[in-house]
Amino acid sequence: MTIKLHAIIFNRMVELQTARLDAVFHALGDATRRHMLRDLAGGQRTVSELAQPFAISLAAASKHIKALESAGLIRREIRGRTHVCRLDPGPLASAHEWLAFYQEFWTQRLDVLERLLREDDAARPAPPPTDPEQGETS
Repeated sequence: MTIKLHAIIFNRMVELQTARLDAVFHALGDATRRHMLRDLAGGQRTVSELAQPFAISLAAASKHIKALESAGLIRREIRGRTHVCRLDPGPLASAHEWLAFYQEFWTQRLDVLERLLREDDAARPAPPPTDPEQGETS
């Protein structure tokens, strides 16, 4: 029974992590939202300030902000009628960790390719020297 219980807990954790990561990558998949996150890295902004660089309505900006909130990438605080947003970098760390695995994967593959190319170059005979006066081989 305990084995099944642990398996159920593990599966829920995996599913929860997968859903969170999916939400983060979905949020990062839009250029407007990436730009908003970059702005928030400089400090908190109002919804109006986040919408300002784009030719979009406040309602459209709010939809982008909700996607960022759903992914846990930002926090919104309501001060009277003003909505102030700030960056929450925690979920970005999870995305970075996921990407780091593939960075290591490709680094290893490229290191192997480099080694093979160097071995191939070393195995080839050197070209004959050229005569500098005639530009031909001797």
